[in-house]
Amino acid sequence: MILGYNTNGFAFHKLEDAIRLLAEIGYRSAAITLEHHHLDPPDQRGVPAALAFLRPIMASAGLRVTIETGARFILDPRRKHQPTLISPSPEERACRLAFLNASVDIAAALGAESVSLWSGAPADQAGDGDLYARLTSALAELLRYAEPLGVRLSFEPEPGMFIDTMAKYAKLFDAVKHPLFGLTLDIGHLHCLGDGDVAEYASLWRDRLWNVHIEDMRRGVHEHLPFGQGEIDFGSVFAALRAVRYAGPLHVELPRHSHDAVNTAQHSYASLHRQLAR
Repeated sequence: MILGYNTNGFAFHKLEDAIRLLAEIGYRSAAITLEHHHLDPPDQRGVPAALAFLRPIMASAGLRVTIETGARFILDPRRKHQPTLISPSPEERACRLAFLNASVDIAAALGAESVSLWSGAPADQAGDGDLYARLTSALAELLRYAEPLGVRLSFEPEPGMFIDTMAKYAKLFDAVKHPLFGLTLDIGHLHCLGDGDVAEYASLWRDRLWNVHIEDMRRGVHEHLPFGQGEIDFGSVFAALRAVRYAGPLHVELPRHSHDAVNTAQHSYASLHRQLAR
């Protein structure tokens, strides 16, 4: 397992400072959440500039990288996480797809482990069949774009979104059927929703488990908490990941703790390193 941290937990830092601090603390991977200052959608004119900016930062730090696409208001200043791949209009879905294509370009240029993404929440009253159709169609287009670049997509079930549970992810996976389509498993989300056992899913999806998000959480409350402030038994989590010999990135995700980013990252690293040492 490679300990990492999501840059959405350093929202008030310059990215170059955040990456340097993470490397100094001991992290060996960064989940870079693409924001306006790295990429300027929807026209994607920022891709070359983003690469010119990001390449030397990551090379200097020596960190592995995963590209995260969950910035809150990057496509619409009024609506969090909108538009999405399941938005009602083709134009809205195309806007999200263009952003994800740009994310794939950046991932390919940086040699990223994967591009992590989610479905988004429905913005209309469409039924599940229509929403699945929108999502699978858009993902097919995205995978056609990613395939010649060899970029993997790690899809994350997210509370409050259309694909929120592992059962829905499994249905989506069966519909997509592509070798570059895998899983981002968020430990806190499983606990929040009471959505089964980490060991079960780690074993079931071991060949497609390309990204893990980790944080503490309480049952029924989707709030990412520092380790020790929730209810998760991390000993069992690490035992489950060891059992399947998971060797990918394990990214701390604490986006609401940017006000105390350095202390939170240090505390998180110490907590995770103790688990790895057992």
